[in-house]
This record gives sequence, C-alpha cells and structure tokens, in this order.
Amino acid sequence: MDEETLAYARTKIDVVVGRPGLPVVTGEVHIVRAAAHHAGRPWSATADLRIGGRQVVAAAEEATGTEVVDRLQDRLRRQTDKASQPGDNGHRTTVPPWRGASGRSASAAGPGSVAEDSRTA
Repeated sequence: MDEETLAYARTKIDVVVGRPGLPVVTGEVHIVRAAAHHAGRPWSATADLRIGGRQVVAAAEEATGTEVVDRLQDRLRRQTDKASQPGDNGHRTTVPPWRGASGRSASAAGPGSVAEDSRTA
C-alpha cells in the first residue's frame, strides 16, 4: 500500500474511533490490495475492534484504496454507534409475536395448554 493511501486510512479510521464519549477502542484494521490485476475489486479491508466490552467487525471491498477506506469508515461508524449505546446489547427484552408471544398469559391459555398440564402433573 502506498503512503498516501495509508495516511488517508489512518485519518478516516481515527475519526471514527477517536470520537469523544466512545469507550476504549482496541483492535486491528487490515487493508490489502490483491495481486491479481483482473480482479474487479482488488482492494479489501477488514476491521476487528473491541469497543468497551463489545466486538465490532466490518469488511469492505472496492476498486480503489480510497473507496475501500471510505466504505469501511461508513460501516465502522454504524457499528460503533450501535456498540456505544448504553444498555443496548442487541438482544430483545420481549418475545416477538412471530415467535409465539401473545397478549394472553400462560395461565389464561385455556384447557389442554402446556401451562395447565404442568400444573396438574
């Protein structure tokens, strides 16, 4: 990778991970150019970071070094925004309706239900 692309990448990634209020960030960013000249998107970038206690992984492939850095920066920004939200660990606190949640409680499920069977057993 040439020095100009490397400096560009450092600047763009530092903007994302160096924001005020972001927990401690550690990890690695890899940017590689494929040796094959016929590849449509020879540049690839991956980032594997730990932000606070959460892992953030982002990847991108593009035709030029600056394009791949820009794409990686966008993806990292979205991921770091999610990871830095307090109390949001990506898990739902309630069961969605398509997973069997209903407005009725288990005791009101009616005769023959699992709840009734477990009480009589």
